[in-house]
Amino acid sequence: MGLDALLEAFLAVLNGGSFLYLMTGVILGLTFGVIPGLGGTTALALLIPVTYTLDPLNAMYLAGGVMGATSFGGSISAILLNTPGTAPNAATTFDGYPLARQGKAGLAIGAAATASALGGLIGLFTLLLFIPVAREVVLSFGSSEFFLLTVLGLAAIAVSVKGKLLRGLIAACIGLLIAFTGANQFTGDTRFTGGIDYLWDGIPLVPALTGLFAISQMIELALKGGSVAEDGGRGEAVKMKITGVGSGILSVFQHWTVLLRGSIIGTVIGAVPGLGGTVAAFLSYSSTAQTAKDRDTFGTGNIKGVIAPEAANNAKDGGSLIPTVAFGIPGSAETAIFLAILVLHGMEPGPTILLQHEREVYGLIVALTVSAVTASIIGLLLSRVLVLITRIDVNIVVPVVVLLSLTGVYVLEGRMADVLLAVAMGILGYLMIRFDYPRLTLVIAFVLGETAERSFHQIRLISDGEVFGYMLGRPISVVLIVAIVITFLLPTMRSAMARRAGA
Repeated sequence: MGLDALLEAFLAVLNGGSFLYLMTGVILGLTFGVIPGLGGTTALALLIPVTYTLDPLNAMYLAGGVMGATSFGGSISAILLNTPGTAPNAATTFDGYPLARQGKAGLAIGAAATASALGGLIGLFTLLLFIPVAREVVLSFGSSEFFLLTVLGLAAIAVSVKGKLLRGLIAACIGLLIAFTGANQFTGDTRFTGGIDYLWDGIPLVPALTGLFAISQMIELALKGGSVAEDGGRGEAVKMKITGVGSGILSVFQHWTVLLRGSIIGTVIGAVPGLGGTVAAFLSYSSTAQTAKDRDTFGTGNIKGVIAPEAANNAKDGGSLIPTVAFGIPGSAETAIFLAILVLHGMEPGPTILLQHEREVYGLIVALTVSAVTASIIGLLLSRVLVLITRIDVNIVVPVVVLLSLTGVYVLEGRMADVLLAVAMGILGYLMIRFDYPRLTLVIAFVLGETAERSFHQIRLISDGEVFGYMLGRPISVVLIVAIVITFLLPTMRSAMARRAGA
């Protein structure tokens, strides 16, 4: 069944229209990846209203093209400008930029392109192997397990933000308050509406996420001023000669163990909700540097310092889709917004995605696979052109992105209130950036809040009010409860171990 769906998705992408959507996503992903501060999250937020009129499979191709291409786009500006296009690409600057300063920009870009493509393929192959197993696991889950999964997802994300456990929990509480706004689906009572009729049906997902990511990022860029990469580039990167690309491609195969290690780390870290590409890239880089015989050369232009983080960065896409497609728990900010696209097309986040929308899930896998490869090829051909985008003044970038965002939000339902909501969420998102509160925790709580509330009420009805006793009577629920407790205790355990090691 799975192979048939995969083959059907591959044949469908060869259709002229579908391939056009995929390539559009790749170009957008590369462009938004190159521009520091934007990234795939902003690109997907802008595309949410655009996909409204599309066939679900074409929407998967468009979104998959963006997700598969953003990572490599960010590595181009990281190598040439010492300014990472996305947060995970920061690890690439350690050795990528020194190589560019030595006249080996082509070597670094060639290695980054190849490692990104192969890392993405390895991560997606892992996802493909997991899907049949996930289907069986999902069928054994009930209301109790779904409720505990949402709690575990929130706990894992809050704890994963190092040194920000309290801030992560506060952000999660705000997300739950937003999710619970409107009429209670069981009692019919309205909550947190302030007498505003617009809020009776709850906070719409698309305007909220568009404001939280796209608008907030534009506010930050506008207040910073200058050009997008003003601090990193100083114009020198545009003049660099990009030669030796073939040697960079060959170096990845010469250091295949680095590629494999980085891909495995990226897949595993990506599957843990809340960790994402930044943790995967830095962990891959540090593990490679610590185990290498030439560890002293890292940071001065070692090509392995480019291969390791780029392999992990693209492999994490396949890993982050595991909790998304299996349980409806986003593994990253990008997949959280991707869930909004699923909701827009009538696909309920959670196990029903696997059971009822297999065609679309495999379509996404195909999109990510093809985009990971084509983005690297296109990026190599257009690297000098793409890096020029980072020299554009933010006074041009910001109005264009804001206009597109708010227009898309308005066109979706034709309500001015949606535009005002997007602006309000954008201000909230900027304040969270300004005071260093994790937005991902808020988004996941917002996305999962309805599922958690519905599952909890179902447990109450099934158990006649004996919620905890009912949970303890189900083996999988007991395992999840233990996992939640351990997750919350992890920071304390880490601190105790650190103090003991210091003593």
